[in-house]
Amino acid sequence: MPAPEPGAAPAAASVPDPAAAHGTEPGTDHGTAHAADDAQSMASGLDALETRAEQKGSGAQRLLAKATPPLLAAALVLALWQTAYLLNWSQVLPAPSAVFGELGDAWSDGTLLPAIWHSTLRCVFGFGLAAAIGLPLGLLLTRVAPLRTVLRPTLTAIQSLPAAALVPVAIIALGNSEGAVYATVLLGAVPSIAVTVIATVEQLPPLLLRAGRSMGATGLRGTALVVVPAALPGFLSALRQGWTFGWRALMTAELITATPLPGIGQMLAEGKESNSMSLVLASVLLILAVGVLVESALFQPLERRLLTNRGLTIP
Repeated sequence: MPAPEPGAAPAAASVPDPAAAHGTEPGTDHGTAHAADDAQSMASGLDALETRAEQKGSGAQRLLAKATPPLLAAALVLALWQTAYLLNWSQVLPAPSAVFGELGDAWSDGTLLPAIWHSTLRCVFGFGLAAAIGLPLGLLLTRVAPLRTVLRPTLTAIQSLPAAALVPVAIIALGNSEGAVYATVLLGAVPSIAVTVIATVEQLPPLLLRAGRSMGATGLRGTALVVVPAALPGFLSALRQGWTFGWRALMTAELITATPLPGIGQMLAEGKESNSMSLVLASVLLILAVGVLVESALFQPLERRLLTNRGLTIP
């Protein structure tokens, strides 16, 4: 090595760059960390914006926004109804005031609340039994193919029968009693629940089921840990449809059978026997009101909570 010239500054010692030794440019790690912090801050900001949008408005304002469309629809129906009455489009159509007068009379003589209570209690009890039978039955048929091949067409055929065809069967088998009413509700709701459960499980992604089996979730364990959680929205739809079929079957049974307890169906039968269109329409309004109340107070909140927990939204 040649000696340095006199007066020349000594050369600086060469220090290896750690970033270059690892094949990266200086400051890359710092830039990556900074980008990650920016992404996290952006995600937090978007979450905050979404939370503020969801929390915007008071509870009263949100309730008013939800109640306004059905109230407007009801007002429109009443306006058309009153117009049809004033124009005398039908000789048998009563005025809305006459129908609400029938409800007022039923309230005054103490028959309105017992009718609503007994009908609702019957359907709740029958629906509970139908859910306890229909859900396990549907899951069982998804697991046992030969049994599904035999019973699924039968359940579908029973589901397609009108409730008026089921009532005579129940009356002949069980007599003109409360048991016949509950049997009609079961015959109307159980097939609907079971068939919907089968269709829901059949629509699950096969990849999800294979993934569960690869992790040891087979048999009852796979049903409990994979199938049931994945099919919960469909199960809720099955219960909703079962309630609808059961409620319709109950009204038909109360209309035809002579049950010892009052009910909305009996009010409907009394209106038919007395040729009172106002009482018939009042009973129909009660049937619709109970159905809307159950849907808005039970099934819609359950559906909203279920979809929210899964990160989904209701359109």
